[in-house]
Amino acid sequence: MLETNVYNFVLIPLAILISYAIWSRLRKPLKYRQISSHVPSVTKTLWSELLFSCSIAMKHPRDLLPFFMEIFLNNGPVVHCNITGRSYVLLNDPDDIKILLSSTQYINKGPEYEMLKPWLNDGLLLSSGLKWQNRRKLLTNTFHFKTLDMYNPAVNKHAKVFTKKLLEACTDDKEISIMEYVTLCSLDIICETIMGTEMNAQKGKSVQYVHSIKSACRSVIDRVFKFWLWNDLIYRISESGRSFFKSIRVLHDFTDNVIKRKQSLLKSSGNTIVQPESKPAEKRKTKSFLDLLLDVLKDNPDQMTIKDIREEVDTFLFEGHDTSSISMTMTLLLLGMHQDIQDRAREELHSIFGDSDRDATMEDLNAMRYLDAVIKESLRLYPSVPSFTRELETTLQLKNYSIPPMTTMAIFPYILHRNENIFPKPEDFIPERFLDEDNKSKFLFGYIPFSAGARNCIGQKYAMNQMKTVVSTVLRNAKIVSSGCKEDIKISMQLLIRIESLPKVIFHKL
Repeated sequence: MLETNVYNFVLIPLAILISYAIWSRLRKPLKYRQISSHVPSVTKTLWSELLFSCSIAMKHPRDLLPFFMEIFLNNGPVVHCNITGRSYVLLNDPDDIKILLSSTQYINKGPEYEMLKPWLNDGLLLSSGLKWQNRRKLLTNTFHFKTLDMYNPAVNKHAKVFTKKLLEACTDDKEISIMEYVTLCSLDIICETIMGTEMNAQKGKSVQYVHSIKSACRSVIDRVFKFWLWNDLIYRISESGRSFFKSIRVLHDFTDNVIKRKQSLLKSSGNTIVQPESKPAEKRKTKSFLDLLLDVLKDNPDQMTIKDIREEVDTFLFEGHDTSSISMTMTLLLLGMHQDIQDRAREELHSIFGDSDRDATMEDLNAMRYLDAVIKESLRLYPSVPSFTRELETTLQLKNYSIPPMTTMAIFPYILHRNENIFPKPEDFIPERFLDEDNKSKFLFGYIPFSAGARNCIGQKYAMNQMKTVVSTVLRNAKIVSSGCKEDIKISMQLLIRIESLPKVIFHKL
């Protein structure tokens, strides 16, 4: 009986894996299969490919970034690997990254992004070709600086609620874990500015939504690195797949309900968003991202449908709140560990605001040069998106290697940002790097927390404004003290960086 179990649970899956890997190789063009002959490779043989595939599949997400860092250390900045018949080239050279990202020929996302389709469908993050080009052009207007200015009141409002919550939680010098507070604040901000709806996450009314996003992200990363979950049927019946589809039902229902309410409001108000007359005139003009998309639907019905709107709202809700909350958490934590940097940032804010408690304006945000550098340095150490991929449709000519079509190129900002040739003392928190004008040119493709080139993050200015507003509001009202050090920060590589453990923090009212 024992021998039969071993046969069923070990030998059969191994035979299937070997057969699949051989079949995947043989069906690809010869040039594609021979890439390991001229590019440094960690999988030159079928056996090494099988071992490598299994090794990655068995790793915990917290061990993946150190694993890939070791690969670059041992093999150089351009490394090839096969994972169960799929060919990857890992890049860590800014010059080669510039060649890839600055060209409009290589804008197709890697095959891993297909795993997000049931959630985000064919929105801006996942689309390609003409649809992506048209959608990008259309959506760029919704992040115009005048539009960003409209979002300021909502961001300031939630930043003040957030600061108050932190101070209340730290009564009697109580240490707190800040990640959940930041996540709920970011969710409130993104929902009011993107959806035009009050979520009241900071009042405890969105637990299921937050849990569903985290659950969906973990399920997708499980699928990316566990090759047996690449099959749709196997994934659907797996525990990870069941959790994923349960989570995205919650997320889609939320989006659908908000869009329906917004459409109903538009219809009843004659296609005009009407605010109570008691509110200031400028507030009556405020529109959310969703309002702007519905305007596009009304004015250009041939360019956007309700389905298109949902996939874009789903995309921006996911990308907007999760990435910003990670970055704000790490920035506040690092400021709490470096009192001298915190004091300098607070001095800059005092020079802008004095003792006033007024809202931060766009002019104020532009004047926060040192805080801008602080946030950028935090994003260098902990970029929200630790890796991303592109799939080649045509040959890519790097400095020293020619990469054939169908290859998936992988870039790891988290690792790139630790390049000692670009960032001396790479593990140190030194915001002054971003105040030195001489560094701008070498940071161009060596610093990519928002990606770069044609497919850079369309909402990066929105994200920076949000982070500056929230962090500056905290600094104007509280002193931050972290109880641990940088070595106490433990992260894992998922779709986004996920925080495994953090030092606790105290906020003292100024």
